[in-house]
Amino acid sequence: MSRNGFYDWQGRRESERAAENGRLAAAIGEQYERSKGRSGSRKIHRSLKKQGWQVSHQRVARRMRQLGLQAIVNRRFWVWPTDSRHDQPVAPNLLERCFTVAGPNQVWVGDITYLPTQQGWVYLAVFLDLYSRRVVGWAVSRSLGPELVLRALLQALSRRRPPRGLIIHTDRGVQYACGAFRALLRRYGLVQSMSRKGNCWDNAVAESFFHLLKTELVYHLHWQDHMDCYPDLFEYLEIFYNRERLHSTLGYLTPEQFERLTPRLCA
Repeated sequence: MSRNGFYDWQGRRESERAAENGRLAAAIGEQYERSKGRSGSRKIHRSLKKQGWQVSHQRVARRMRQLGLQAIVNRRFWVWPTDSRHDQPVAPNLLERCFTVAGPNQVWVGDITYLPTQQGWVYLAVFLDLYSRRVVGWAVSRSLGPELVLRALLQALSRRRPPRGLIIHTDRGVQYACGAFRALLRRYGLVQSMSRKGNCWDNAVAESFFHLLKTELVYHLHWQDHMDCYPDLFEYLEIFYNRERLHSTLGYLTPEQFERLTPRLCA
C-alpha cells in the first residue's frame, strides 16, 4: 500500500456497520451483566427486540460467541423429596398435572428445597402463582419444621389477598399435611391439593423453578450461614426472577409483566 493510501485509510471514519456492531455488542453486554450471566442468546435477543433493536437471533448468538459470553452452565439437578412417611391426612390431587389456569390467584403451587452453607443445610419454602409463575411467598429457615411453610404462605396471603377457593397444591410432605398448615388453609378458605406419593411430575412447575434457582444462583455461590444467603435469595426471587427474567412459557414476558395483562389482579 502506498503512503498516501495508508493515510487515506487511516483517516476514514468507522463504517456504519462497524459502528452498529459496536453498539450491539454494548447492548448485549449490558443485558448479560444485568442478568448476572444467567441469560443466553435467546433471552437477550428478546430483550433487545423489546428495546427496539431490529436484529436476528442468529446475529445476537454470533456476537455473544465473539465476545465470549455464554449463559451460566447448568449442572445436574437432584430432587430432594420431603418426608411423606407420616400418618397425617392426605389431600386428593385436584391439579392432575393441569398447569395452565385462566387467571391469577386460582392455583398456587408450593415446595421446599435444600440449600448448602458452610454451617449446614438451609431450607427454602416457596409458593408460586401457577398463572404467572410469580413467586408470591417464600421463607428461609435452618429448620424443616411446619413454621417454614406457614411463614411462606402467610407472606403470600398478606401480599395477594386471594379469594376463597384458591387451590394450594404441594407434595405430601409432613409440613403440608400437619394440623397447623391445614388449619391455616381452613382459616382463609383455601382448598388443599397434593401430588401422588413419590411423583415429582405432579408438581413439575415447582420442581422446574428450583432447577432454575439452583443452576442460576445456588451452584455459583458459597454461603456461610442462613443469614448470608438471604440477600442473594431476595435479589434473585424478588428482583430478577419476578421482574426481570423472561419466561418462554409466558411469551417471553416477566411474571410481573404478564400479570399486568390481567386488569383485576390482586397485587
